[in-house]
Amino acid sequence: MFNGNMKKIMKQAKQMQDQMMKTQKELESMEIEGSSGGGAVKAVINGKKELLSLDIDSELLNDDKEVLEDLIIVCINQAHNKFDEISKDKMGAISGGLPGGLPGF
Repeated sequence: MFNGNMKKIMKQAKQMQDQMMKTQKELESMEIEGSSGGGAVKAVINGKKELLSLDIDSELLNDDKEVLEDLIIVCINQAHNKFDEISKDKMGAISGGLPGGLPGF
């Protein structure tokens, strides 16, 4: 009986691992946008949290340097936070939200 349960648990673990790998690849291919200043600054990151693009409204270039720097930081952090939430949701769906990942552990 224990042997049958162990096989079932191992099969579930393998399925979960396969799904996690598939989801990780999906996450890595995503592009997430963050913005600040009412959309005047936009940043796009990929699923590896690498900055792909940064768009700054030309009107902001006449503003205070510190204001512009803050807006850039805010929009990049927003993109990272969005990605973290998406990743948490997708990975949590696979493990059922359990810290150990597998039911019964």
